[in-house]
Amino acid sequence: MNIFRLCGDLSHLLAILLLLFKIWKTRSCAGISGKTQLLFTIVYTARYLDLFTSFVSVYNSVMKIVFLTASYGTLYLMFYKFKPTYDHNHDSFRILYLIVPALVLSFIIVHVYTVMEILWTFSIYLEAVAIMPQLFMVSRTGEAETITSHYLFALGSYRALYILNWIYRYYTEDFLDWITIMAGIVQTILYCDFFYLYITKVLKGKRLSLPV
Repeated sequence: MNIFRLCGDLSHLLAILLLLFKIWKTRSCAGISGKTQLLFTIVYTARYLDLFTSFVSVYNSVMKIVFLTASYGTLYLMFYKFKPTYDHNHDSFRILYLIVPALVLSFIIVHVYTVMEILWTFSIYLEAVAIMPQLFMVSRTGEAETITSHYLFALGSYRALYILNWIYRYYTEDFLDWITIMAGIVQTILYCDFFYLYITKVLKGKRLSLPV
């Protein structure tokens, strides 16, 4: 554990809490991509199956349980409790275009050919592109609510901080994992345009809008 990973985890947790707060307070999931949330649920499920087979620390286990519970809870709110508010017309990104390549790649580029390792690798690849349906939805609607923008910024910051964590671990522990690093870089790049708009508009009190 180091400061970059801790801040990354807290940023990730903040993103999830902001999303749940937005949905619960407004009693609506308008502007939120259910497909992105489904992808994140797949990511956490595939990655955290080791919760039942190995123990690292109390912190590690608690965070895994929180992410799993929150992701399934979000799906429940979106597809059941507040289903009438879900904008499925704009949430039209075909997620199979993300799931299938990530699954195939996890069999081609993987450290060890075991079930748990393949699932973990699949989760890393899929997480890198899981935000694409949300960004696609924002581009289709042309704008995003302020709290949704904060959610996306916190989520993007989490991955950017993890890149710093990997750099720190390389210099202090001589640890290097190219799979996570390359996937993290791809994920961060996807946020670049959003980061720019967030800093130049949202932080100045303007509503974030994207070209349709």
